[in-house]
Amino acid sequence: MARIEPEDLGDPELIFIGRSLRVARSAEEWLTTAGVDYVVQVEPVGRSLLFGTVRMGAAFYVTSTEAAQCRQQLTAAGLNAGVVEPAD
Repeated sequence: MARIEPEDLGDPELIFIGRSLRVARSAEEWLTTAGVDYVVQVEPVGRSLLFGTVRMGAAFYVTSTEAAQCRQQLTAAGLNAGVVEPAD
């Protein structure tokens, strides 16, 4: 279980956005160690304050059935700043 291609992940749900390489690697390490299939894609996460350029981050997706558990465990692992709660 590990990183897979987007077309191989059924019913994807966004669970985490790593705004730095260090944070993204920590999330990736946790997901891999936990045996979770996930997709990671580079996506825009906002604009820089100084120049207004688009900032990119690593967006992590898992199946919707695993999303709640992964969010809870990433929060417990200290990665709560990047956890994305589901849109209601």
